[in-house]
Amino acid sequence: MVDTVIIKFGGGLITDKSNLCTPNLDVISRLTKSVSQLFDENYHVIIVHGAGSYGHLKSKNWHLNSGFVKDFVPDYDDGICNQEEAVNSVRNDMLQLNNLIMESLQKHGVKSISFPPHEWAIGSGENFEGDLSQFDNPEIVTVTYGDVVDTNNMQRFTILSGDDICYRLAIELKAQHMIFAMGGAPGLMTAPPNQPDSNLIPIWTPDTQYIGTHTSSIDVTGGIKLKLDRASKISKVTSNVWIIDGEHEYRLIEAIKTLKTTGTKIKS
Repeated sequence: MVDTVIIKFGGGLITDKSNLCTPNLDVISRLTKSVSQLFDENYHVIIVHGAGSYGHLKSKNWHLNSGFVKDFVPDYDDGICNQEEAVNSVRNDMLQLNNLIMESLQKHGVKSISFPPHEWAIGSGENFEGDLSQFDNPEIVTVTYGDVVDTNNMQRFTILSGDDICYRLAIELKAQHMIFAMGGAPGLMTAPPNQPDSNLIPIWTPDTQYIGTHTSSIDVTGGIKLKLDRASKISKVTSNVWIIDGEHEYRLIEAIKTLKTTGTKIKS
């Protein structure tokens, strides 16, 4: 038996979230190099990545998380004509970001395959529909991401968060490790990271006090609140759940191999 590891590359880590379709190629390269080390050591690795500036900005402008609205008028003119065109545009942008990750994995010698959610998933939230058995393959690194997906109702489309995908994968594949690699802070903080009195929370439980921030002007998913909710549920079945600073990619290896690192360990 090999350990199953699910790693979430946060969108704010692998892209500049405030500038449309701007990747952080150096971070992507260092993260995928760490994945190559784990893969070479026979860990079963699954990558889920966020959207960052490749998904959130257009999705927010066109309110894609709310579904179809007849004659919808966006917040500003971005050259897109309607919501259907915005759905296709975001999906294409996400494929571009995903391709950058796949190319980086290939560069580091990692055998990998991608499963775009709009091709296999229906609906949003933790009860979305989709066959996750395709990720149960220790011989290859499988990759997926948060995406605009179809629905089975009049909503037509919605946003499926990568955090919800992580939750389902961890539960259904009985993962031993779940690592949320984020940017901008060592882990979960007692206050926003830019405040001088902000300190790292080394162990988080649902009773732990913290002051979270949510960039509602950009984000179209649940932000840190959703992440902690899913991480807490994952920790009920997965013993090793962390939020770490992915810019220090060696912490990814430490958290998995030694079960100790700088970051926030999540416990239910």
